[in-house]
Amino acid sequence: MSDDIFDFGFTAVDESELEAVKKTQDTANDAEQLATGTQAKLDKLYNAITPLLNNLKKNPEKEYILWPNRIDKVEQFEDVLRKIYQA
Repeated sequence: MSDDIFDFGFTAVDESELEAVKKTQDTANDAEQLATGTQAKLDKLYNAITPLLNNLKKNPEKEYILWPNRIDKVEQFEDVLRKIYQA
């Protein structure tokens, strides 16, 4: 007799159960968007800082770094970081 019963693979739900699923999906979508935005900010920060570190590592045998307009460049870099942070 059990061979005669066919289950189509679905169950009925009421509106409250359906609403709970929608809320959970919305929450998951919001979290995904937040994570994507945060990852983008981290990528921008990494890409902004890496050239500085690479330049500092150049010619390690030299004891001094010639950086005549250091204040201007550091302030420009601070502006770049601030824009990334506040975006």
